Amino acid sequence: MPDDPIDHFVHVRGASEHNLKHIDVDLPRDAMVAFTGVSGSGKSSLAFGTLYAEAQRRYFESVAPYARRLLQQVGAPHVQEITGLPPAVALQQRRGAPSSRSTVGTLTTLSNLLRMLYSRAGTYPQGAKRLGAEAFSPNTAAGACPVCHGLGEVHDVAEDLLVPDPSLSIRDGAIAAWPGAWQGKNLLRITKTVGIDVDVPWRDLARKDRDWLLYTDEQPRVLVDRRGEADDSTGRDYYGTFWSARKYVRHTLADTKSQMMRDKAMRFVRSDTCTACGGTGLQPDSLAVTVRGLNIAATNALSFVELTALLRPVAELTHAGAATSYADSGEATEVAVRLAGDLVSRVQVLLDLGLGYLSLGRSSTTLSPGEAQRLRIATQLRSGLFGVVYVLDEPSAGLHPADAAPLLDVLDRLKSSGNSLFVVEHDLDVVRRADWIIDIGPGAGEHGGQVLYSGPVDGLEQVEESVTGDYLFGRAEPLERPGRSPHGWLHLQGITRHNLSDLSVDVPLCVLTAVTGVSGSGKSTLVTQVLSELVRQHLGQASDDEEETAFAVDVDDATGLESFDRLVRVDQRPIGRTPRSNLATYTGLFDAVRKLYAATSEARERGYGVGRFSFNVAEGRCETCQGEGFVSVELLFLPGTYAPCPTCHGARYNAETLEIQYRGRNIADVLALSVEEAADFLADVPSAARSLTTLREVGLGYLRLGQPATELSGGEAQRIKLATELQRARRGHALYLLDEPTAGLHPADIALLVRQLHRLVDAGNTVVLVEHDLDTIASADWVIDLGPGGGDAGGHVVATGTPGEVAAATGSATAPYLRARLTDS
Repeated sequence: MPDDPIDHFVHVRGASEHNLKHIDVDLPRDAMVAFTGVSGSGKSSLAFGTLYAEAQRRYFESVAPYARRLLQQVGAPHVQEITGLPPAVALQQRRGAPSSRSTVGTLTTLSNLLRMLYSRAGTYPQGAKRLGAEAFSPNTAAGACPVCHGLGEVHDVAEDLLVPDPSLSIRDGAIAAWPGAWQGKNLLRITKTVGIDVDVPWRDLARKDRDWLLYTDEQPRVLVDRRGEADDSTGRDYYGTFWSARKYVRHTLADTKSQMMRDKAMRFVRSDTCTACGGTGLQPDSLAVTVRGLNIAATNALSFVELTALLRPVAELTHAGAATSYADSGEATEVAVRLAGDLVSRVQVLLDLGLGYLSLGRSSTTLSPGEAQRLRIATQLRSGLFGVVYVLDEPSAGLHPADAAPLLDVLDRLKSSGNSLFVVEHDLDVVRRADWIIDIGPGAGEHGGQVLYSGPVDGLEQVEESVTGDYLFGRAEPLERPGRSPHGWLHLQGITRHNLSDLSVDVPLCVLTAVTGVSGSGKSTLVTQVLSELVRQHLGQASDDEEETAFAVDVDDATGLESFDRLVRVDQRPIGRTPRSNLATYTGLFDAVRKLYAATSEARERGYGVGRFSFNVAEGRCETCQGEGFVSVELLFLPGTYAPCPTCHGARYNAETLEIQYRGRNIADVLALSVEEAADFLADVPSAARSLTTLREVGLGYLRLGQPATELSGGEAQRIKLATELQRARRGHALYLLDEPTAGLHPADIALLVRQLHRLVDAGNTVVLVEHDLDTIASADWVIDLGPGGGDAGGHVVATGTPGEVAAATGSATAPYLRARLTDS
């Protein structure tokens, strides 16, 4: 047999994107290729920054120039040549808070099909006018309920909240929603001036007076007579403006920047289901249309399993038995058969991924990371593309081992359909399923960017410098297992939120606890919502996330909260939203560096203060780029790009500021140093050295001090937050909450992270983490396993105890995987 003349490989030559060191590599098509390496080694730079970016660039070149302006384009990668590259589709992880109006249906685009089904093939009341598809969405003007504007809820103050004790007089504080200090006195004086008795019990006031005080939209200016006041006889008369309690609460919620003020105002607001639409968010005409006896709100509430059962009889109608008219409404028309058939086939992919318990109407804000990841993958997999490269960013991230198995089966089906899979992955079970592995390293940042191995997975065992090989083939040391005993308990009883229903759970103190369970079992709800909010409210702390609003925690009883004097949430949200926020500014070490430069003799001679060395201050920054270091360049029909500032060449500072040097380096030179380099340069500056040491200990020695927050991954952001906490020498008992801290991390980086978490416990703190990584779970002191399934099938404590005790439990989806891991190690 002659050799196959067709080249089945993609050839990359001279790739130098980010930290890649001018690498050459060949990788097979029509195969699953895993990109591995420690965090920051250059895996994503090769898979996404080079291969996917080049595929996108070639696609955009085929599009009309004018149309390119409408597309979000990526720049050309730094690579000499790529041959044999098919079209590519990227499935990257998206972080950030989804909209409260976003649902499973909108994320998967299935809602569009369902609305079309109701519009074109629904059963309408006699004489009703045909509605467009947009009328079946609460997010459009045509479909939204006019009372609640499509939200399904109405929010307003309530008298029993505004006046919790009607036996009090106004002078004694009956109107709890009134502000304190001078503003409260002002409203009291105005009330007296307009003739309302402020000294009788609230319940004895006339109804019209009570309603006016609480609800009026009037804001009269009243001349206040201060004569005769016992507390301030010297006060002058003035014109005071009246605010009703409701108007004051609404004004506070709309305008205040203080989370504490928002929390106080929210105590007087009650959210109730909109009575006009029954909580559906839809206008009455839309709710009058049915398919198989259900309106669209009822259909949206069905689980995917139930939805398939509802629509399958319509989808399976034969074309001979179905009408061919597109004009007539009805469930037996061809349009009904086609739309129902498409819906059933698309939902089947979700069933295959173990998501049958979800519903179209489920809010995306209630989804676990694993559920959201599988929904995104399912949406792409149903597209039926052939001959393309799917570039996936850690598809197993956020998934329980039991959930990863059906995902891998779907990926195998995708490959067998004639596609290539390029997968950036840390999960070794996924890597073992690959046909080919490309290991990048040996380290991170400047210490990475080289191809250590490219070939079948088994061959990596021979590469001694591969850290991935150490873990893949059992050469790495297992994580330590301290086995500490609890020093007390936090007892929670009767928790009700999302799928947690009347849940009771005991959380041990002064140990590391892993909360486990399949995706959607209620882990994040318990840890990052209920537990976080309970402790936060007990401590009176403001929320650390301006996008989150406080909520009333529905818990029957909670004891042990007094054990904590501080709450710390260490999550993967960015450390900043603009390039002006970076590693050095977030950790606080840049303050020490700026003081160092301001203390030099030349800086003192010139009168330069600490502010001079901030790129956010006008006196020290480059005015051309306003301290950004780069300028935006618009290229009309080509994608816009950024170029180094022509004045400061990326340094961010003006020339005079850069003339000040410390040990031969200016301030911009220091920002360009890696953490490892800076640790040597600033070894004798205690406040900076402490930060740099902890950053190295959590595996971030490769990051540059000036690395913009926008360039950091979620895992890097989380470790920066952890390092910032570790460098603070604080006494007391803090509760640390982490949501899947190992997601996106190489096993070697997980080992570093877990070691630091144990340090926090050894210092007398309590650490609780939501976790799927079996090695991390095995190293915990205590495990709380939720389940047994996801969604409505979850929300129960299935097993609790030491890792060994949970591994022996029956009925737990985690137990068999944990048992195998404990046995292997």
